Amino acid sequence: MLTCPTHLPIYFCTAPVDFRKSFDGLVGVITTVFQANVLDGHLFLFINKRRDRLKALWWDRDGLVICYKRLERGTFEMPLLTDPTAHLTLDATQLSMLLGGVSLEAANRRRQRLVMAGATSPSVAP
Repeated sequence: MLTCPTHLPIYFCTAPVDFRKSFDGLVGVITTVFQANVLDGHLFLFINKRRDRLKALWWDRDGLVICYKRLERGTFEMPLLTDPTAHLTLDATQLSMLLGGVSLEAANRRRQRLVMAGATSPSVAP
């Protein structure tokens, strides 16, 4: 299971990437698509054309790390794009949902009900 700190910026490339690319090829995609430096320590995600494979590239203080996930069945669900951008920013929860096959659009956060200290809950009529 892949876990990452909640404060780690995660960038997802929405355009399919040729998965024959490895470290240097993906760094080239990062500089052109994200206009970012891989040495900043962000996590960068890439998806292939069939959407059944996902690569993650991350700088770990002394070297680059690649993680690769291949689905045996099905595809990764792409988040709906509101504007035609080449990348999205995700948080750690969205990354876990994406890797776990949970729909990012269908899953809604529950609204938290605020309960004041010392307040009684409203009575419910049968």
